[in-house]
Amino acid sequence: MAYPEQEKKYLIKSAIENFAQNNLSSQSIHLFQTLGYNTRLQDPFLEKNYKEFQNHFGEYFSEKRFNEEKALTKEWRYIDLLFQLTKNELSNQNSLFHTGKVKWQGEEKESVIETYLFFAIELSQNEYSRTELAQITREINKLFPMPVMLVFKYGNNLTLAIINRRLHKKDSQKDVLEKVTLIKDISILNPHRAHIEILFDLSIDELKRKYKFSNFVELHNAWQETLDTKELNKKFYRELSNWYFWAMSKVSFPNDLEDDTDNTKYNAESVIRMITRLIFIWFIKEKRLIPDNIFDKNELSRIIKDFREKDSKVYYRAMLQNLFFATLNQKIEDRKFANDGGYLMHRVDYGIKNLYRYADDFFIPKDDVINLFKDVPFLNGGLFDCLDNENHEGKVMYFDGFSRNPKKQAQVPDELFFSQEKTVDLSEAYFDQRKKNEKVKGLFDIFNNYKFTIAENTPIEEEVALDPELLGRVFENLLASYNPETKTTARKQTGSFYTPREIVNYMVDESLKAYLKQKLETEASMSPDDAEYGLEVLLEYTEKEHLFDIKETEILLHAIDNCKIIDPACGSGAFPMGILHKLVFILQKLDPKNESWKQIHLEKAKKETEATFQIGDKQEREERLIEINNTFDESINNPDYARKLFLIENCIYGVDIQPIATQISKLRFFISLVVDQNPDKSKDNFGIIPLPNLETKFVTANTLIGIDKPQAQGILLDSPKVKELEKMFQEVRHKLFSAKTSSAKQRLREKDRNLREEMSNILEHSGWSNKSARQLASWDPYNQNASNSFFDPEWMFGIKDGFDIVIGNPPYLESR
Repeated sequence: MAYPEQEKKYLIKSAIENFAQNNLSSQSIHLFQTLGYNTRLQDPFLEKNYKEFQNHFGEYFSEKRFNEEKALTKEWRYIDLLFQLTKNELSNQNSLFHTGKVKWQGEEKESVIETYLFFAIELSQNEYSRTELAQITREINKLFPMPVMLVFKYGNNLTLAIINRRLHKKDSQKDVLEKVTLIKDISILNPHRAHIEILFDLSIDELKRKYKFSNFVELHNAWQETLDTKELNKKFYRELSNWYFWAMSKVSFPNDLEDDTDNTKYNAESVIRMITRLIFIWFIKEKRLIPDNIFDKNELSRIIKDFREKDSKVYYRAMLQNLFFATLNQKIEDRKFANDGGYLMHRVDYGIKNLYRYADDFFIPKDDVINLFKDVPFLNGGLFDCLDNENHEGKVMYFDGFSRNPKKQAQVPDELFFSQEKTVDLSEAYFDQRKKNEKVKGLFDIFNNYKFTIAENTPIEEEVALDPELLGRVFENLLASYNPETKTTARKQTGSFYTPREIVNYMVDESLKAYLKQKLETEASMSPDDAEYGLEVLLEYTEKEHLFDIKETEILLHAIDNCKIIDPACGSGAFPMGILHKLVFILQKLDPKNESWKQIHLEKAKKETEATFQIGDKQEREERLIEINNTFDESINNPDYARKLFLIENCIYGVDIQPIATQISKLRFFISLVVDQNPDKSKDNFGIIPLPNLETKFVTANTLIGIDKPQAQGILLDSPKVKELEKMFQEVRHKLFSAKTSSAKQRLREKDRNLREEMSNILEHSGWSNKSARQLASWDPYNQNASNSFFDPEWMFGIKDGFDIVIGNPPYLESR
């Protein structure tokens, strides 16, 4: 029976909620029947546990390498075979475990689609990572000659996992397990509308309407098309792009740059910055680190004065700016309101941008406002640093507009966040007369239509949700609007192009292979062929163990730790993120328990503290070692957190000519660290380790222009004083990377500025031009609005001997 769309979605929602009744097999069958699948081909087994599963399918176990540890079998509370779906089921044939070969769409070779088996598994813990669920899916799929779809239940969540398989290129009797796609963390108690939409799209009636399939292979391909996140992302971009151009006609941000009389470009950057901050918040909501009530219209109407969907401009000012700058950027114990007496009476709070403001905008007392954000951790990292800063004369220059002075405040209407869908004319913004009647709605309504995941998808694991890569895509697409003449012109002028993930993955693999192969040949005396083959196995997203012995493994681990990698035109961070993910994957294979990686960094910390810290800094040295041990503590963080943190600190650098680009690159790196932390409300800062400061890892500069320095001379001189200053630079920036408080960061930034001044004075008296020396002194990595006209890796990163890997797309320049 075919149901109207809304009724079908209601039935899907009810089927999900029925899982609360704890009869996993019957509820799973009911869900698939609701979606229209023929579930009569069943062969359930009596004892619903791993031992019975093993006995029931013993013939498959005898031939396959099933890894119980990876499959987490000790955490299986329940497992059952639900049903089998075959191409013959579509013609009402009844043949359990029928197998057959079919041709995949678009492929010449035959591939094995041995029908689909559907299993349900209940797990003992309340939460599981995407990788853990994907590993279980792979291990079960190793056993059977046909693909297996799994329904996982854990705590109050469900996940559906679907695997893609292809025929082995050399052995037609085998197939290769490829990407696992997951519809993850479907809430049983309160199903997300995005999950209901995805399941509706997977229903038989909807698939037939869109794809008109007539056999199993076409059904399989329809599943793959429906679960393709590229289509999900495109839909999101279209909605967000309309919102962006609508917002550009509504907002106004202060801009105190004296040389910029046209505010259009700055408003564009400010809106993009606001979008990326809010998208980041939607990501970390997945970790339950941000309360939902501050985005709820009904709640807000009793909290904020004059809050309305139309005409008012109080929500961004009172709620979002206080969330950004006074909550996420302030330690929990230090959160308070700035004094309201004005500059002369309360000079102590002048220019301090991480204290709450706008008390008069609230119905509730100040303490209750602070209490709204009581469960939000301090994140640090410069992620939500307010860009309103004092200049060298002590005057605050306004850009974000977090101010008690109405003339310096950002003007952002409430309707941009909460408006119901309406039609607007965007033809002028798009330069397209067909865009006169475009649909727009409040930003939060757009966000709520999608599921966000904080783990970036990889070639072997993909969640049907919006992942952090979309930050990059949003930036690359919206950046084109800067030039009011044509979007194309703007993109050409800035060299901004989004590189497809497949190209990123290929270039990352080839770059790492070339670097590591050279290390194996020179330091391990391996033959080129052996090194090449070993690295191919190591870099492959497969279950194969790596082929290197203990010595070769140690050489590779140290080579990774010492590798210096730069993207000279990083844009939104596609290549730096790609190389981070691949290096983490390699470390997982080489050092699965993180033992060697931990020892490398403990030994390095001991040497660094002995070399740079003064004798009286014993406590600081001890704190550094405790910090490293905590980083590797798996009760606090997932193992990948320690892998990522030290790769980011020691190996990866990015440069872009546009400040907003480097900010978005940093955002993606911040998200990649947050994903591997385990929130715990009973711990300090709710178990969240504050993020590192990445200002000297991703810098704004023009890599096509070097500094004007004397001929045949390195940027810095070979003198005892210069060497001493270099060492002090390293110490300051090393400490700044992990500085947690605003006062500590400010103190270290000031010291950095003084060191730059001192160094430029030495250079000026050593044959440098006054202009070049001043250029060096004026370079400020901590000013997020600044764009520097030159680039030099030694001055900016302390790297004298070049980079081991230079990767990325170069700026695209128009030939003349």
